[in-house]
Order: sequence, then structure tokens, then C-alpha cells
Amino acid sequence: MDNREVSGPKLKSAAADMLYRRIVAREASIGVVGLGYVGLPLVVAIARSGFAVTGFDSDPEKVAALNAGRSYIRHIPATTIAEFVSERRFRAETDFTAIHSVDAILICVPTPLTRQREPDLSFVVRTSEAIAPHLKRGQLIVLESTTYPGTTGEIMKPILEASGLKSGKDFFLAYSPEREDPGNAEFHTARIPKVVGGDGPDALALTCALYDRFVVGTVPVSSVGSAEAVKLTENIFRAVNIALVNELKLVFDAMGIDVWEVIEAARTKPFGYMPFYPGPGLGGHCIPIDPFYLTWKAREYGVATRFIELAGEVNTAMPAHIVEGLARALSSRSAKSLERANILLLGLAYKKNIDDARESPSLKLMELLESRGARVAYHDPFIANIPRVREYPGLAGRRSIALDASALRGFDAALIATDHDGVDYGAVLDACPLVLDTRNIYARLGFVSPKIIKA
Repeated sequence: MDNREVSGPKLKSAAADMLYRRIVAREASIGVVGLGYVGLPLVVAIARSGFAVTGFDSDPEKVAALNAGRSYIRHIPATTIAEFVSERRFRAETDFTAIHSVDAILICVPTPLTRQREPDLSFVVRTSEAIAPHLKRGQLIVLESTTYPGTTGEIMKPILEASGLKSGKDFFLAYSPEREDPGNAEFHTARIPKVVGGDGPDALALTCALYDRFVVGTVPVSSVGSAEAVKLTENIFRAVNIALVNELKLVFDAMGIDVWEVIEAARTKPFGYMPFYPGPGLGGHCIPIDPFYLTWKAREYGVATRFIELAGEVNTAMPAHIVEGLARALSSRSAKSLERANILLLGLAYKKNIDDARESPSLKLMELLESRGARVAYHDPFIANIPRVREYPGLAGRRSIALDASALRGFDAALIATDHDGVDYGAVLDACPLVLDTRNIYARLGFVSPKIIKA
């Protein structure tokens, strides 16, 4: 470390210069608000880099589990949490008065949609209101939650400045979007570059200095709004391309063409093509939600987002297409209807090999099937019970069934919604008279059977 790094860039504020020195020396204490699928991996990355971390969450059960050295997220080992707790590198709190004791506060709270599919910033607002009374001079506050351009400056900043302290002078405000991919062993938090936008040059310099200590690198942009737009762009890109391939699937199905074969052949082109894959719908906290954040904000500027909204309509319609396809298959193969049919739903998580059911299309599939009179059971090796979800309160608490031979014989059809590894797909195929495969898992495993219908 040379003298330039210790003294830091030319910062306007003496408070910023002091915080910069503490960050570089790893003497700064870090607070992470929200200890879910984004916040907890962030805690791990920060603690591993040598900083002391305090986690804040409103759920006392989560806080108690973490302080006891337990993890509630599958890909974060309990041994890692226990190590950080025992070495006093990490502790969890429900009491926001402890905000006063940290130097930097990273906010990772949910940003869902309302029932009217409009942005719900209540978690961001409540967190800002909880922080404001305990804000002190020289602190850095960074929002990581995905949101529309303008949130940090128009929503958070006024709430925090109501404390009497001013952004850019007394405290420093920035935005750095989370880029978490739960269960991705190759690209965990520390290996993903962080985009950073600051409310002024001091905030930008401090945020880059902090994240540079525990991630592979930072990507500074010119404004907070640009940083907010980056995350929406990344996820809208995925949403639009998934919608495109979902629509192609419907077209090719009508033509008797296997879309999976087409994609595998197309991906051999070494330029100008990137493979995306169809599925039963979109899941996870980001991709099904983020496009609607931008379309909502765009209306303020009188701009229509027709392309993005059409992609949302295509993806939202996929569960209904799948259910209708299952109904047709049952009728043609066994002269049965969905009414009173016994359906096995394989996979509740929104993607393979994780324990996260947020926005999972499986929940919608279950609701649609039961609305048609079907009796539905599910199996997921990573989700033993359906969590309480605002959109599907009636499903909460249902338990995953075991895939034993006697249970499998009672189903009229199986619907594969999530292609977890480690599931005995052969046993499912042997026992069930019909299997609707939305993930192409049987082809990838080399199974061929007239029972299998690609969907």
C-alpha cells in the first residue's frame, strides 16, 4: 500500500477523507441491512476480507439463528457463519440504534411489486426512516436493492437529510446494485464486479474504495441514476430474451419442431448468438419484477415501453400455457380431464439446486392446476415446506412428498417445473403414465419414452 492510497484521492470533505483512511486500513465497521439471499452473501464477502460486520434484520428468528452460528440459506455453510461469530467478525441485530456504531451501511432489502404491479418501496422507505435518527457524520450509506432510476436521490436522500445532516457534506450516499446469482459456485459475491454510482465525487470514491476491498473490482459510473439503470438493463435483457424464446417455443411446437434442438444447433454459431431457454415462467426476485419498475417510471416521462411490456405479457402467460398443455395431454393420452386428476409437481424453487421459491412459477402452476380441479402434490429436495408468500397465502405450509414407489403410483401425471440434480427422474417416468417436461431434463439425461411430452 503506497502513500497515495493511504491519503486517498482529493476528497472535498474532511469527514470523507477520514472514512477513506479507515476503509483502506480495514478499520471501518460495516453494517448490512437485510440478511436474505443478497445481504447474507454480502456479509460473508465482507467478513472474509477482514472487516467487522454487523447485520440488521427485522426477523428475530433470523438474527437468533445467525448469532448461534446457523445458516438458513443452503449455499452458505453454517460453519462459515459460526466461524465469523466466534471470531467476532460478525454479529446480527434487530436493534437499529446500533446503526450509530458502524461506518458504512449497505442496504439489501426487498423491492417487490404491489398487487397493481407497481413498485413497492415500503422496505426502502422504512429502512431509511429507521436509519435516519441514528445517522452520524462521516457515514457512508449504499443502497443495493434493485429499483428504478431516481429512488436513491428522490426517496432515500430526503428521508436521511431530515436528520439535519446533508448528503455529500456530513454523510455520503451511493447506489451499487446487487448482482447475486444464488447457488452459482463460480460467480459468488466476491467474484462479481460492482457497479457504483455516488451522490457526488466523495461518495463515489468512498464506495469504490470499500467494495474494492472485497470484490474483484468496481465499475464507477457518472451518477446514481446510471447505476440504478444498469441493474434494470441487465435483468430486462434477460426477461426480453426469455420471452422471445418462450414465444418461439409456442410457434415451433405448432410446427412440430423441437425448440430445444433448434437452440442447441443455433448455439454452435461462435458469434452473434447467445442461447436462452424456455420454461414454465419466470422466477426469482429480479427478472419477473424489474421490467415493471422501469415501465412504471417511464410513464412519468411520457415514454411507452411496449417491447418490455410485451415481454412481460409473454412470460406471465407461460404457466397458463403449460397447464393447458397438460390438460390436452391428459385428454388425448388417457381420456382424463384435469378435474380430480392427481398431479405431481416436481420442483418448487425458481431454478435448479437452490432453496429459493421467490416468485417461482411453480406456485402459479399449483394455483392454476387446483383452480381446474386437480389435486396437486409437490416434491422439492431443497424446500421441505412452502413458505408464506403474499400472492399465494393458501399454499403456505404444504410439505414436499417423498418420491417412493407407492406414492408415485398414485399420480396421473408429473409436471417437471424445476430440474434439480439428484432427483430420480427414471423412477418418476416408470411410475407416472404421463410426464410433462418443461426443462428438457429427460433429453439431457438420455431418456426416450412416449410418456414424455416436452412443454
